[in-house]
Amino acid sequence: MGFLRFVAKRVLYTLPVLAIVALLTFLMLELTPGDPAVVVAGADASPEAIAAARESLGLDQPLPQRFADYVGNVVTGDLGESFTSGVPVLETIVSRLPVSMSLTLGALVIGLVIAIPAGIFAAVKSGSWLDRFTIFNTSVGMASPEFFVGLILILVFSLTLGWFPATGYVPFADDPVEWANRLVLPALTLGVGVAAEVTRHVRASMRDVLQRDYIQTARAKGLSTASVIGKHGLKNAALPVVTVLGLQVRRLLAGTVIVEQIFAMNGIGTLAVRAVFHRDLPMLLGIALVTAVIVLVVNLLVDLSYGYLDPKVRAA
Repeated sequence: MGFLRFVAKRVLYTLPVLAIVALLTFLMLELTPGDPAVVVAGADASPEAIAAARESLGLDQPLPQRFADYVGNVVTGDLGESFTSGVPVLETIVSRLPVSMSLTLGALVIGLVIAIPAGIFAAVKSGSWLDRFTIFNTSVGMASPEFFVGLILILVFSLTLGWFPATGYVPFADDPVEWANRLVLPALTLGVGVAAEVTRHVRASMRDVLQRDYIQTARAKGLSTASVIGKHGLKNAALPVVTVLGLQVRRLLAGTVIVEQIFAMNGIGTLAVRAVFHRDLPMLLGIALVTAVIVLVVNLLVDLSYGYLDPKVRAA
């Protein structure tokens, strides 16, 4: 019962944050230069046509009224229609979301597969050449911009070796093998930064745990290093790492904007870029809202994992 109360409390905390995000995004988009009515009516349209477009889009209403209408529509699941295509915003976002989510989750998996063993080995061999080699590589990974990593991967593994295609996306339902094949390079592009950041935190957290008294006691009892780490170390070292993973999701969602352009993947990032260029306010608001919901859900999962890993958090 205590855990359910903890979950309900965390869910309620997300609601006002979501409302603030929607308000700030709406205001920032309203303050950006340009007139969406001109985009819809055309640059050479007459003032009468532009005024008619502004009225049809609801832009002639006061700002508070437009925001109130927007919130009311969102509550009912209506994110409006795109200024440029006339297609419902939610329908367009849902069609593009699998691309960006596949890219984000793929990058997380790649990052964790690299970071967890690398961080553990570096912590166990603290001060050794392996530890120094790991620190050097993480520094390089964190300093490497995503567009540079992506272009190098395309040059080596696509154009030179021909192992993976350079561009495009195939839905998982159409061809799971081709889906994975086309996801390797873009996911690795994003995963390099994730692996570098998480490796450092795994190493630091595990080093701290391995110096605790109960770890020394377990070793004194004759337990092997693998047993000490598996039974006593990992769970206690996981809390700060989970925090970093939650932050990495935000970074990955932002990074998809660049990576999707490099690998010609029509996901949320590409959609956002086009919406900015066309001043498509409903689409931009919809993308911002959906992205905020994803981040809030990830933060909620991070909070729930705190409650699982540390019972004292549930009691707080």
